[in-house]
Amino acid sequence: MGEKKRKEHSKPAFVFGKKNYRFMFIGLACIALGFILMSGGGSDDPNVFNPEIFSWRRIRLAPTLVLIGFGIQVYTILLNPDKK
Repeated sequence: MGEKKRKEHSKPAFVFGKKNYRFMFIGLACIALGFILMSGGGSDDPNVFNPEIFSWRRIRLAPTLVLIGFGIQVYTILLNPDKK
């Protein structure tokens, strides 16, 4: 009988708060944008070299965005949603 009452009084709670989910989607967007910026730059003909694969965007910007996105994800997991 006591267990039944306890189940009735306990309401399901999310692990993360609204603030956490907001930061989580921002982090996922940064990671996705980084991978999108890394893509492309190939050549249709394998005998022709395309120097576009070594552009600043693919070598510096995109990996930095991915790392920033992962940093935001770690921050989101460690963020306390109840703290004001």
